[in-house]
Amino acid sequence: MRNPPNADDLAAAALLADADARVAELEARLRTSDVALVDVLGPCIDAVAAALRATIAAAGKAPPDHDADLLEVWQTLVKGEPTWNAIRDNCRELVYYRNCLAEDRRDALPRAPERMAVRTARHILLYIRTRAQRDGWSADA
Repeated sequence: MRNPPNADDLAAAALLADADARVAELEARLRTSDVALVDVLGPCIDAVAAALRATIAAAGKAPPDHDADLLEVWQTLVKGEPTWNAIRDNCRELVYYRNCLAEDRRDALPRAPERMAVRTARHILLYIRTRAQRDGWSADA
């Protein structure tokens, strides 16, 4: 475990909390109404990318370009720490959904893809939060 959280850690923890709140809002929307994949996928990808960027900042790594794709952001973490491969397929799943929408291939999507996208984002955020707690920079560490 690291020393007590510093200003960078606290900023990263706030970004992670914000990403978590955004996904919680999407989960609430899914419980109360029908929501289209196109309406949840972008926010899911954005929340996950923000959480990954927060983790990169807390780790003191050089951030990827601002316009980096979700997988490029993830790759920044996995370099030198292969345990981040645990969420590789989850990140790839979100990108796959985005590609299916872009290519008008809804037939290639799973049943209830909007729910799967939000659950996948939640899974990634839970993994990141666990790592943040272990590393001592999470707000609930």
